[in-house]
Amino acid sequence: MAATAEKKDGIWETVKTVFWALVIAGVFRTLFFQPFWIPSGSMKETLLIGDFLFVNKWAYGYSRYSCPFALCPITGRIFASDPERGDIVVFRHPVSGDDLIKRLVGLPGDRIQVREGVLYINDEAVQLEDAGDFAETYERQGSAGQYPRCENAPVGQGGDCLKGRQIETLPNGVSHYILNIEDNGFADNTPVFTVPEGHFFFMGDNRDNSVDSRFPQATGGVGFVPFENLIGRADRVMFSSAGTSMLAFWTWRPDRFFHSLSLD
Repeated sequence: MAATAEKKDGIWETVKTVFWALVIAGVFRTLFFQPFWIPSGSMKETLLIGDFLFVNKWAYGYSRYSCPFALCPITGRIFASDPERGDIVVFRHPVSGDDLIKRLVGLPGDRIQVREGVLYINDEAVQLEDAGDFAETYERQGSAGQYPRCENAPVGQGGDCLKGRQIETLPNGVSHYILNIEDNGFADNTPVFTVPEGHFFFMGDNRDNSVDSRFPQATGGVGFVPFENLIGRADRVMFSSAGTSMLAFWTWRPDRFFHSLSLD
């Protein structure tokens, strides 16, 4: 009987340990950092498919989307801090409910437009500086196994896939790389978007390979994103793997471990 009681006590202690571990992990994920894998190439070369990062959850305060499944009992936003132009932000898509990561380029009241591939903010073109080409191997990438798009297409398997690269500097001085795949692409010329109060405008750094705020929500785009939907800010890549599994150590990218996302 004593052995049976000890066994039951051992099982109960294990259950309690697992329970409290899950509670602590949930609190940590909700209040401080949320893990995020990069599944697509919309933010190349700033973020590559297979990059792993932690999203800073307290950067903008908390909303109901700060909790898994949007279960936080919060109306609006608490402990709010305004995001800055140029921040790389994880947010909840207003329609699909997916978590996306893009760069914030438009603040409330801004007029945003793209003309011949150049971003205009309040009728002023952003500063651009040529920075050569971004090169990657033409091969399947990530768990989805998709091939990258290339400015020098067609490219054979294993060949160099090139994209034109520029350094874009936003009005507040934030600089970052942007990539170009085609001239006068579908979203290279847009109408003027006036960002509503309490909303933000996002774009991917891989400009011809990003479905972002340039596209309306009715057609699967992002449109304007409410402040409430912002989850947190990305500042640094913690780990990166070019393969389909983080266990495939031969595909790891050590040069991207703890890699800062800022050009400064």
